[in-house]
Amino acid sequence: MSKRDALRQLVADPETTLVPGVTDPLTARLAAACGAQVLFSTGSGISNKWLGLPDLGLATMTEMVESNRRIAEGTRLPLIADADTGYGGPLNVVRTVRELESAGVAGIVLEDQTTPKRCGRFAGKQVVPPGEMVRKIRAAVSARGDDTLVLVARTDALAVEGLESAVDRARAYLAAGADVIFVEAGSAADQLAAIPAAVGAPCMINVVEREQGFALTRERLQDYGYGFALHANLALHVAARSVRDAFTVLLQTGSTATLRQKMLRWEERQELAGLGEWERLEWLAEGGRDEGN
Repeated sequence: MSKRDALRQLVADPETTLVPGVTDPLTARLAAACGAQVLFSTGSGISNKWLGLPDLGLATMTEMVESNRRIAEGTRLPLIADADTGYGGPLNVVRTVRELESAGVAGIVLEDQTTPKRCGRFAGKQVVPPGEMVRKIRAAVSARGDDTLVLVARTDALAVEGLESAVDRARAYLAAGADVIFVEAGSAADQLAAIPAAVGAPCMINVVEREQGFALTRERLQDYGYGFALHANLALHVAARSVRDAFTVLLQTGSTATLRQKMLRWEERQELAGLGEWERLEWLAEGGRDEGN
């Protein structure tokens, strides 16, 4: 089964699928090893980790495409790419979709913020008129060469215009050809519970522990009717703190002895990097025989 077909099956599945956010192939492989079924390339995380920049629309389309290509090539799991606003108007969306499809992603998220966009949790964000986003979605539908590529339409209208507007936009985006709806920046329990039924289509939610606490379990989101529960920057938050703590121990004590239990073993790290497969290829190049053929 192709990665895109696998994602399509998850879209049709009534069970809530947990979606870890990743920024690189190594993190993607860690998620796969832990049992993930699908991954999300977090634009915020890629901006923070690879560029050292805030999520203010500063990452370019080519930078994001290359990051997604590396992740998609490095994992067997379907990858949903964060494509922000499509990096411009409908024609920009066409190019963005073609480039990301070529990079091997299984799904693409497009959002209705103005350009340049802001992190969904930042103050001061604005949304484009719904008709403009509808044109972008239509452009994305026409641009994909593979109809199994999943299009996720994200609206940030909830925090800007309220729940009714967000639902109206979601329905318009579905009519334009979106496969999944992603209403961003919801935190009130009554709003979150109302969205899937009001939209009447597969929905994605972004779980942000800082804002929503730890109450949004998979079971609760299943009761609400969400198809995908995205934990976009869980890995980045945990990893950054762990790195900070490790450097603090090293620089304050002059030793890493107390960190031993917190480290991956050397062999685990090399396995994640695919050392065994590359050594096999090296052996074949030097005249070895592949017994598997």
